[in-house]
Amino acid sequence: MLSLPRRRQFSFREYLELEEASNTKHEYWAGEIYAMAGGSPQHAALSMSLGAALLGQLRGGPCRVYSSDLRVRVLATGLATYPDVTVVCGPLHADPDSDTTVTNPTLVVEVLSPSTASYDQGEKLEHYQQIDSLQACLFVSPDDRTMTLIARAEEGWHSATFAAGDTLPLRALVA
Repeated sequence: MLSLPRRRQFSFREYLELEEASNTKHEYWAGEIYAMAGGSPQHAALSMSLGAALLGQLRGGPCRVYSSDLRVRVLATGLATYPDVTVVCGPLHADPDSDTTVTNPTLVVEVLSPSTASYDQGEKLEHYQQIDSLQACLFVSPDDRTMTLIARAEEGWHSATFAAGDTLPLRALVA
């Protein structure tokens, strides 16, 4: 019988140490570290445009808009990741193990790519939905020029898709 070598499991603290020394970003979940793929120029420009639009809408209120440099951790599952855009309303809540990682996003935005769309809208969304402060996830598809908003409601999570030119009702979610 052939036995496969055991994969090394990393603690969150070990992940943070590796991340600090790395020039690339990584996700962390269940003791494993995953390199995040670099985005295309279109992905980067779209992320910046979304962040700028949110910044304009939220200016002067209790919410702040953050770039993909902000690490978010889902305490319920341990996932640590870097959404393309994150909005936090009110004070930042730092992870107990890392003052550079937040645990209380109000909105996360993911710009989809063919290689990440299934993961982002599936398993990663399931992680995000376990964050008590999270009010919505916005998935932006540059290929078909649509945005899918998954928003928390009293009776659970609801999904709505918007096409180019539609008005997205985010103000009520993050104000």
